[in-house]
Amino acid sequence: MKTIKEITAALKIAEDWQEWMTAVADDERAGVQKAWLSWKKRQDKKQQLIDEHQAKIDFDQRYGGKDALIAGVDEAGRGPLAGPVVTAAVILPKNCDALVGLNDSKQLTKEKRNAFATLVKEHAISYFIHFQSAKTIDELNIYEATKQSMKTSVESLSIMPDYVLVDAMTLPIAIPQDSIIKGDAKSLAIAAASILAKTARDDYMEQLDKDFPMYGFAQHAGYGTKQHLEALETFGPTIHHRKSFEPIKSM
Repeated sequence: MKTIKEITAALKIAEDWQEWMTAVADDERAGVQKAWLSWKKRQDKKQQLIDEHQAKIDFDQRYGGKDALIAGVDEAGRGPLAGPVVTAAVILPKNCDALVGLNDSKQLTKEKRNAFATLVKEHAISYFIHFQSAKTIDELNIYEATKQSMKTSVESLSIMPDYVLVDAMTLPIAIPQDSIIKGDAKSLAIAAASILAKTARDDYMEQLDKDFPMYGFAQHAGYGTKQHLEALETFGPTIHHRKSFEPIKSM
């Protein structure tokens, strides 16, 4: 009979059910049962992620037909006082098991977002990321600037999609499209776009922090935190601040 330590170690590295686990399930030792329950919980979590992944794929395939190329489109940075709004368009392959666990960027840690961004870029049929500057945001307004950036992202894809799914926005494009409320939680393609937009913008703001360390851009990404507002009072706005946004507009 194997020791509890040996069984625990074996379960920690086991990815799928194996014949020897029948004996483990019947083993009445408390330590073995604890390890067995832990393994089953891990499997349940893995299956949940697989089911959620398939549901997102099924959602996307409702549009344009089974063989259609679906582009997901999303943005990051509509609300901050500084920095660009960043949009991304992504076309994913039909089967992409490497992206199991991909979700709305807000639901993932920074480390997981960065890891998924790398995977999306590796596996995507095509993707494009567009930066819309604070200057353009001030000229157009944030809604129109975001819409124009999303249009650019779609039209800059190396392969044109058959159908476009956009997170809560309708675009001035000739390609058939649908605006999906909370699309980054429903659509795998939109979730992938949200990851690319978010990670690209975060990287940009971290670089901006090196040029303007007094504002703390690496900490708040340009949002109106107490730290940011205090820095604005002390140092005034930079060329990267949105002059049409309050309180900068009144300064």
